[in-house]
Amino acid sequence: MSGSHAGSEQHIVVVGAGIAGLAAAHRLRAHGARVTVLEASDRVGGKLLPGEIAGARVDLGAESLLARRPEAVGLARAVGLADRLQPPATATASLWTRGALRPMPKGHVMGVPGTAEALAGVLSEEGLARIGRDADLPRTEVGDDVAVGEYVAARVGREVVDRLVEPLLGGVYAGDAYRISMRSAVPQLFEAARTHTSLTEAVRGIQAKSAASAQAGPVFMGIAGGVGTLPLAVADALRADGVEILTGTPVTELRREPEDGWRVVAGDRALHADAVVVAVPAPAAAGLLRAEAPGAAAELAGVEYASMALITLAYRRAETDLPEGSGFLVPPVDGRTIKASTFASAKWGWIAEENPDLVVLRTSVGRHGETEILRRDDADLVEVSRHDLEAAVGLDAAPVATRVTRWPDGLPQYPVGHHARVARVREHLAGLAGLAVCGAAYDGVGVPACIASAYAAADQIHGDLHGVQQLTADPVQSLHGGAGE
Repeated sequence: MSGSHAGSEQHIVVVGAGIAGLAAAHRLRAHGARVTVLEASDRVGGKLLPGEIAGARVDLGAESLLARRPEAVGLARAVGLADRLQPPATATASLWTRGALRPMPKGHVMGVPGTAEALAGVLSEEGLARIGRDADLPRTEVGDDVAVGEYVAARVGREVVDRLVEPLLGGVYAGDAYRISMRSAVPQLFEAARTHTSLTEAVRGIQAKSAASAQAGPVFMGIAGGVGTLPLAVADALRADGVEILTGTPVTELRREPEDGWRVVAGDRALHADAVVVAVPAPAAAGLLRAEAPGAAAELAGVEYASMALITLAYRRAETDLPEGSGFLVPPVDGRTIKASTFASAKWGWIAEENPDLVVLRTSVGRHGETEILRRDDADLVEVSRHDLEAAVGLDAAPVATRVTRWPDGLPQYPVGHHARVARVREHLAGLAGLAVCGAAYDGVGVPACIASAYAAADQIHGDLHGVQQLTADPVQSLHGGAGE
């Protein structure tokens, strides 16, 4: 981090110590500000959570970073984790659909194929034939926004959505493809759909452009020890550079001072800040902004979230015989309970190296609107995971250890019109000097997206609106990092 902070008296408070809040603090400190981070919970990191099972270090939250964006891997390098960045040991995943594990198709954009042949083996003959009719259909206008599932089904049939788009998008958002915004969730497809008559032609155009740019290196990265160690490393670097990070300190009030700046009340403390970055989920942000920005608060209060749970299981290696690859996704249409499974020991070389006698897997359950499954107790969630794993891959051994990690309201939903909602939030806040918002509720849910949002908010505080304008025009597409994200 920059050491040229002398002479700057500006005090900025960051509310929230998830990866967005910590990244904002990192950027603000580099700009020369004095920074205080206030976090309601007893730890930093938000949805990034390192843990252990049967003595093995694992991630209990997000487990991979999109490396085709610079923000996450760049921040990891900046806080001393460069030598621990690792690509997946295998990027080969499967679909558990129509009663069998089937290789994940290649040659698609978030499940949308450029040709029918790309989905051979996954779709029925009828479904494949339906893709071919796309070229003969008249143009489908997408307008200001459209649901991914609705548009794709109209062009190439529901089977493409139900068997491939749904599990891939569901892995990112835990949502419903027939509600999710194409403009916000798959912006490159939305832009291509505006300029092409045929969807398959649009996909081939994206693929050709991607091939021409020929980005080298892996698409995703992990971190030895877990992606959950990233926020811990950022927090350590911030503290070493003089940033105060207070956990167990919920902010209860945010008010403009009569003269200048902001009054931030947290417990029995009242802080004066020249500026504030609000880096908490939308419902909490709505509560903080209600007094000074009721319009923005009303918009944020309308953001819906999906809850989910991750079930981590450890087995003796001698008792497991898993198929090749990093795991599998499960289309909701197949009626299974789990929506994905990651073979963590196969996907991340460092887990296998550190624990040669163990095999670690994880499954995920819960989508937007699904509440019954998450009301079950931990033992039930382990049992349904074991049942589905046995049906999918024949794994009938007893695990030596299990862990259930629940993420209530863990993933914001991006329905049709989400981009317009975010634009309205920013319009409502535009007249409030020294206030910015960031996080997963705005311009993308992945780790790089949250960090990009944080950097844009920090730059906005210092009068540079370029980052915010760029994200508003071009949100960060969050790709699926294999199985069981």
